[in-house]
Amino acid sequence: MKLSTTAFVDAAAIPHEFAFCKPDASSHVALSTNLSPDLMWADAPTGTESFALICHDPDVPSSGDDVNKEGRSVPATLPRVDFFHWVLIDLPRSASAIARGAHSNGVTPRGKSGPSAPGGGRHGINDYTAWFASDGQMSGDYYGYDGPCPPWNDELVHRYTFTLYALDVTRLEVPARFTATEARNAMRGHVLAEASFSGRYTLNPRVSL
Repeated sequence: MKLSTTAFVDAAAIPHEFAFCKPDASSHVALSTNLSPDLMWADAPTGTESFALICHDPDVPSSGDDVNKEGRSVPATLPRVDFFHWVLIDLPRSASAIARGAHSNGVTPRGKSGPSAPGGGRHGINDYTAWFASDGQMSGDYYGYDGPCPPWNDELVHRYTFTLYALDVTRLEVPARFTATEARNAMRGHVLAEASFSGRYTLNPRVSL
């Protein structure tokens, strides 16, 4: 199975238009256009009944002590954890593409609605839901795609991997409000094939892509 995008080259820099935040000279970061990238796939195996898509960043700091703090930096040697930016399940087997901007076009304070998704699938909540949980102006359930916004003082360039799964079931058994972890657990034993690509992103002007 093959998965591709015209938004950026595999393993190369992700343009700011597909990010939640972009660099800003006066305040370190500013909100960006947060477009969901276009996706195309082909050569799904026989027996495919649905598709699922997950985008995650495996390079999120495991400790927030230094995150976005003036005069400090997040060391590249710090252990890292996953942060999920997009979880989409139950795409019909007839699907073969997602148009650019179809699942996100701009930052939505308190999150986009869900779980219904364009094209007949279901969106899970992404990890901005937990990130903004204590923010009075931004808290809410963040369904669908929300792009990169790594710490502006992180010494490590973050990687963002988009993975498409071909499944042998038409619908995954998950709660009505589900996470990427719950989707992954429900997929166990049902994955016929998978394909992925990745991009790189940083908000730290001292770090080179």
